Amino acid sequence: MSYCFYQFKSKISIYTCLAAILSCYLFLACERLDSPESGSLIEETRTEFAPDKRVALFDISFENNILSGETNLPEALETLKNRFEENGIAYTDQVTVLPMLEGKHFGVVTISVANIRSQPKHSAELATQATMGTPLNVLKQDGTWYLVQTPDQYISWIDAAGIQLMDQEEFQQWDLSEKAVFTSLIGYVYADENQIEMVSDLTAGNVLEVIGRKTDFYEVKLPDGRKGYVNSSSMEPLGDWIASRNPSHENLISTAKSMMGIPYLWGGTSIKGVDCSGFTKTVFFLNGQIIPRDASQQIHEGEEVDKDKNWENLQVGDLLFFGKPAAADSPEKVIHVGMWIGNNSFIHSRGRVRISSFDPDSEHFDEYELDRYLRTKRILGKESQNILAVEKFIR
Repeated sequence: MSYCFYQFKSKISIYTCLAAILSCYLFLACERLDSPESGSLIEETRTEFAPDKRVALFDISFENNILSGETNLPEALETLKNRFEENGIAYTDQVTVLPMLEGKHFGVVTISVANIRSQPKHSAELATQATMGTPLNVLKQDGTWYLVQTPDQYISWIDAAGIQLMDQEEFQQWDLSEKAVFTSLIGYVYADENQIEMVSDLTAGNVLEVIGRKTDFYEVKLPDGRKGYVNSSSMEPLGDWIASRNPSHENLISTAKSMMGIPYLWGGTSIKGVDCSGFTKTVFFLNGQIIPRDASQQIHEGEEVDKDKNWENLQVGDLLFFGKPAAADSPEKVIHVGMWIGNNSFIHSRGRVRISSFDPDSEHFDEYELDRYLRTKRILGKESQNILAVEKFIR
């Protein structure tokens, strides 16, 4: 009996050892699967496909052999999974690919100026704005807020009151409808021709559907279905407006100067208020071009024409950039942008839309901006995948 008991104890010991070895193997295997190499592959893919989180979403992590998070870049996700497989890293894919709203992936701004924020709450930073009639790609919902992507690819949150959700068929109907553009700086849609009750305010560049015309009025429909009347002197058929867009030197100066005195607004891109890059963006939009949202994005477009303060090299419409140059311990920081208007002068939004000069004898001499000048880029006549024609998005 004691012999049998000894054999039994020996077998238990063997099984215990085997179990311990197997546990160690599995532990090491898990460690291999969650190795730092996975983080490097995620970062490599993020850098390749989504280097700027303002315009691309690639928020993915890997833990306990599970890929999780979300992205609006399915191609980037497939590339990441291929890289995991090539490196022998097992994974379970639980990544959410946006958009995730069933059917309602399209949206159109339905108020004169929609505030688009960095987080889904009114107290969050104002990231950018979009004007009435702007088409949006709707990515997901959080309560009464929607994560959207604008035509310039900016990703931020909009309150439900500022957007009309549409499925593909509804969006195509709106897209193909007869439309007109509001051309005055500010105005109104009225309930009737008496112009007493207001349906909505309007700002330059707002796009509305036309459902009728009279001698002095357009009968219009807003993207959310509200109807009203707009004085025809302030409207232009969309096709005619697009055909007449010409970012010539004269038109750029005229548009920019028409905005003189408009207050500075962080995140603003409309007549109601503009930040520095929102101002240059609005000037070019009203002349038929969609340029990137921020100064730190705009500086990467076009052709460099000056970095040594040789003002004779500049032309009207060139963009001047200001900030802090690169140092041994810090990268360059682009802080401000303005547009050259000739005669040693540029127009920009700082406090308000104003004209500044680099001429020490001018009443508009701006030593502050002169001291932080970085360089000038020319985008007029220069091809770029990030500078788009308005008609590609609004027809």
